[in-house]
Amino acid sequence: MKKRFLLVAVMGALCSASAGAATLRVHQDADIRSTDPGVNRDGNTDSVVLHMVEGLVGYDAKGQPKPLLAERIDVSEDGLTYTFHLRQGVKFHNGAPLTADDVVWSWNRFMNPKTGWRCLSDFDGRVRLKVEDVQATDAKTVVFRINQADPLFLSSLARNDCGMTAITHRDSLKADGSWDKPIGTGPFKLGEWRPREYIQLLRYDDYASLPGGRDGYVGSKQPKVDEIRFVVISDPATAKTALASGDIDIMSKVPYSEMEEMKGHPQIGVTVAPQLAPSTLPLQTRDKLLSNVKLRQAIAAALDYEQLVEGVTYGLAKPNNSLVPSASPYFSEAQQRGFVHDRARVKKLLAEAGYKGEKIVISTNKRNLPNFDAAVIAQAMLQEAGINAEIEVLEWGAQQDKWQKGNYQMMSFSYSSRMDPSLSFEAVMGPKDTQPRKVWEDAQALEQLTASMRETDPAKRQALFDALHGRMLEQVPIIALFNTLSTGAYRKNVEGFESSIFGTPQLWEVSKKD
Repeated sequence: MKKRFLLVAVMGALCSASAGAATLRVHQDADIRSTDPGVNRDGNTDSVVLHMVEGLVGYDAKGQPKPLLAERIDVSEDGLTYTFHLRQGVKFHNGAPLTADDVVWSWNRFMNPKTGWRCLSDFDGRVRLKVEDVQATDAKTVVFRINQADPLFLSSLARNDCGMTAITHRDSLKADGSWDKPIGTGPFKLGEWRPREYIQLLRYDDYASLPGGRDGYVGSKQPKVDEIRFVVISDPATAKTALASGDIDIMSKVPYSEMEEMKGHPQIGVTVAPQLAPSTLPLQTRDKLLSNVKLRQAIAAALDYEQLVEGVTYGLAKPNNSLVPSASPYFSEAQQRGFVHDRARVKKLLAEAGYKGEKIVISTNKRNLPNFDAAVIAQAMLQEAGINAEIEVLEWGAQQDKWQKGNYQMMSFSYSSRMDPSLSFEAVMGPKDTQPRKVWEDAQALEQLTASMRETDPAKRQALFDALHGRMLEQVPIIALFNTLSTGAYRKNVEGFESSIFGTPQLWEVSKKD
């Protein structure tokens, strides 16, 4: 009965679009949590909301921050003052022109703790950076002053999970000051949201697009359909059937195992892109057994990475043993050097470690099937090399709890995307006494990480990332396996849809033929 009810609800969402309108129907595996940028959010929410709102800066197709609502950004010599010059001709969805006062109002709202902005602690001094002052010096100029030079400031403003630090109009709030709906500057505006059924976005005809080709969240973002309908279908098999029948037009998250079948369908095209998110095997360096670096090195040498990654991704991905994503401009020759599969070395290292066949448990989950598959294949390889590995399958919430507390030996675990290598390393590095979820706490490595967050020269940052990668290969606190993939499928009457490093659909510049 539940599946029948789901199908009825889905068909209702699919069939109720306006007659004669060019409607792009996009699979959404879960409903959004809100329409407030960076507030009460998750990945699905960000994906939908960022079609409606924009910030001063956004990420390009390689994950680098570039001007978006700002036309130009001037940075003082000491790196403490950022002057944003706003673009001319930008209008909110209600027709009001974008002004510097709107930027200040939006910023002050985000910085009010009552708003519940996900990124407040990244800008109020609790973590590292503090924005000390924001002023509109004229109608089209806004000046931000920060407490210390920080090469990640613009990247932090552009973050998807921060809602791109979106500039919204005051009319986004109700009379009582609570959130109503996003009145932003993006290529689409909110139509109707029917919880657990669909979210409807409507074309914004007065959208002021940047010139040139498409380039991630910047570049050309012309809306080319009248309506986008994000259809909530939680069951993957139902979504697959809907795509095959033409009831939906796009699936942006296709299981790796389904891609080959999708390729064989005459009316379906597929698209694959590496994300900036690593799939990994963290090792607990404070564990009685795994505190021995020789044993960790033996584990790393026991894995055949080509075979493992081919098995997990069905041949779609290549190994990457670096936390610097392969799509990053900082992925250099140094990052291409990885762990070496070497059975003779494994035997030697196990003897040096004094390993006596003690059990090593790999914690994983089945919610993210690539995590589970990686654990199964790794277990088989470790056992074949003489390492007594077992698998512990947990509910996703239980595994996250173990990860947060550092209560594990090994894990098969994926981290979310970070747009800068400093942030990729920071996700796994830090003192375990105060942050048990952290994986690597080597003092010299932490100094290099801190330096990378303060350094502005790209060549010097590259050298720091190269050094961090080398130390990680030597100390093995974590084994990066590959970059998670964006795997999408679409009906062939859809033009312009591509998977991206962000793992979420970007539906501007996408059109549909009848």
